[in-house]
Amino acid sequence: MYLATILLLTLAGFTGANVSEDDPSQPVTSDVLVATGGKMTLTCTVDDHEESSLQWSNPAQQTLYFGEKRALRDNRIQLVKSSKNELSISISNVALSDEGEYTCSIFTMPVRTAKAMVTVLGVPQEPKISGYERPIRENHNADLRCITSGSKPAANIRWYKGPEELEGARNSETRDANGKTFTVMSLISFPVTKADDQAEITCTVGHESMPNTFKSSSQRLQVLYHPTAKIESRPNLPREGDRLLLQCDAYGNPEPIKYNWMRKNGELPATAITDQNSLIFQNLNKSDSGTYICQVANPLGEYMAEYKLDVNDPSPVPSQSSIDHAVIGGVVAVIAFLLFCLLIVLGRYLIRHKGTYLTHEAKGSDDAPDADTAIINAEGGQGGSDDKKEYFI
Repeated sequence: MYLATILLLTLAGFTGANVSEDDPSQPVTSDVLVATGGKMTLTCTVDDHEESSLQWSNPAQQTLYFGEKRALRDNRIQLVKSSKNELSISISNVALSDEGEYTCSIFTMPVRTAKAMVTVLGVPQEPKISGYERPIRENHNADLRCITSGSKPAANIRWYKGPEELEGARNSETRDANGKTFTVMSLISFPVTKADDQAEITCTVGHESMPNTFKSSSQRLQVLYHPTAKIESRPNLPREGDRLLLQCDAYGNPEPIKYNWMRKNGELPATAITDQNSLIFQNLNKSDSGTYICQVANPLGEYMAEYKLDVNDPSPVPSQSSIDHAVIGGVVAVIAFLLFCLLIVLGRYLIRHKGTYLTHEAKGSDDAPDADTAIINAEGGQGGSDDKKEYFI
């Protein structure tokens, strides 16, 4: 019977009467914002139900629920709560087609309705970066493109180089074939240097359907650059007679594989040995002083690093007698320190025992009741008291 009533009202095109918001029999609901694939809940309440039931209808005016009775066979739609004063239903796995105006009705006289606008957000797809096909030479531009589809409204794309945001991107959007979602494309162009070699370029997509997260795609750059080099000396302060290693550390992309050692304004010493990035002197001589050059190369160019070698006088060798004197001096210092400590301990011992002698000598006078008795006791004590004790140091 209730389905027949619903059908008759629908066929008659009944939309409900205009009623006051203060009417206790007026149903109340609210708009809903949900992302595709999510779950939404439609809630309708009324203070005075007038012994009538609440009903939910979709934008196509198909009845979803009348009270606790399901009217549309769609397993995504489930009853949450049904009472005289409330009707709540849920719709899971929301699709773009679920967007529209939903109606809550109560069949009083007149029939009263409330509208809930459901807005479905299109979640953007994972972005894809294109445009990088081979390594880029330094001081040339990197031109990259990032695309994402399926967003509603159109998504926002940002570019990052490491943690630093890149400015100057050009974004455009086109409507997808479904007429509801958008495809967004972003173009970025920026010059690269050798510091950008192995830098990670990231395209991030933000959207209100993902309030606490974002989707991203990354591309690691490879930058080709000219070689550079520097020469290190081992040891740092070379002396005559030392073994010296000059090491040429070269950097570049591609990595330098060609090394050439030269001496400025002259030939390399006959005793010097070259081994790729190393120049070795087995026994330095004063005549080896001068400026040495390491020339490196890769397919992009060449670089020359210089090192000025100054050979110092040989290190003085300590004699055996000076070593012996140092050892003897150390032993004497230790003995002197021990004697000093012993004198301190002995002095404290003597001071303590001297105080004990004075205390025993005055013992007789301390026990006398008056001055005369004290003198007699003191004199008598000197004659031969058995309790008298003296200590002499």
